[in-house]
Amino acid sequence: MTKIIKWILASTFTLASVAIVAAYWFTQQLSAFPQQQLSLDAPIEIEITRGNTAIGLVHRLQNDGLITDAWKMKYLLKLEPDWAQIKTGLFALEPGDTLADVLNRIKSGEQMVFSVTLIEGKTIKEWQALLNEQSRLTVDEDVFNKVLAKHGDTSGLPEGKFYPDTYQFHAGDSAQSVLERSYLRMQTEIDNAWQQRDPQLKLKTPYELLIMASIIEKETAQSTERDWVSAVFNNRLKKGMRLQTDPTVIYGMGDRFNGNITRKDLREYTPFNTYRINGLPPTPIAAPSRASLIAAAMPADVDYLYFVSRNDGTHVFSTNLRDHNNAVNKFQRNQ
Repeated sequence: MTKIIKWILASTFTLASVAIVAAYWFTQQLSAFPQQQLSLDAPIEIEITRGNTAIGLVHRLQNDGLITDAWKMKYLLKLEPDWAQIKTGLFALEPGDTLADVLNRIKSGEQMVFSVTLIEGKTIKEWQALLNEQSRLTVDEDVFNKVLAKHGDTSGLPEGKFYPDTYQFHAGDSAQSVLERSYLRMQTEIDNAWQQRDPQLKLKTPYELLIMASIIEKETAQSTERDWVSAVFNNRLKKGMRLQTDPTVIYGMGDRFNGNITRKDLREYTPFNTYRINGLPPTPIAAPSRASLIAAAMPADVDYLYFVSRNDGTHVFSTNLRDHNNAVNKFQRNQ
């Protein structure tokens, strides 16, 4: 009888030892499971939608040949329950990623980030075409005016009212959310420029400042010239002279512009032909940068009334018509 009891006790101890060893081995296997590297040679994307689960995700990765032993995920979640809280969105999987990297990224909602650059000097029409090319962005019809209307602007005139910059977004975001940031940024920039305007500035409202800044943006890309260009236009307004700036003529021509301006174009009356109208055109003609807004608010203290391109991106500035005509003859008519 004593031998039987000893055998039972020994067997029980052996079974317990085996169970402990097995449990330890299994725990080690579960710990190693998320440290396996994905079988990837190049980055790929994975979309997590509503209703997806962590277990389903891991089986999906296995079906795509990226990991093995997906069955362990069910048990791993008992040790790491936070990994069950996956977020929806589009996520990147990179070569060198471990399964843990992927699970942590999706749990934290670190979605892929895309960007679109709204370039200064471009028009709403050009920006609209750019937005339409963004495959990861949802673009509603008449989206610019929808943003304006949301902020109480029912003018239907979005030109120039959105700030040019690079904006980031996630897959599936709306263009309206991007343009909302752009619109609010422009409001801030206009207000800042207007608050520091020259007391002698001929412009009467922040909107006129925006119009002037858009013209400056189109006239020169030289940072050192912006306030001189601004001075020419401000001086002309003070003297009651027409602005006579080609970019406004081009804007007024719309799709008819083929790269050249003719004498006929300069004589044609449009609301934007500043060879024919007095003062400013009715709206901006492009999206101005902060530098152009500041230049419009603070023209240089110079007496220039004219400028002409040297055809190298810079301009010759003149205080009188004789010098201006000489510069035109040298750099334009003789070309």
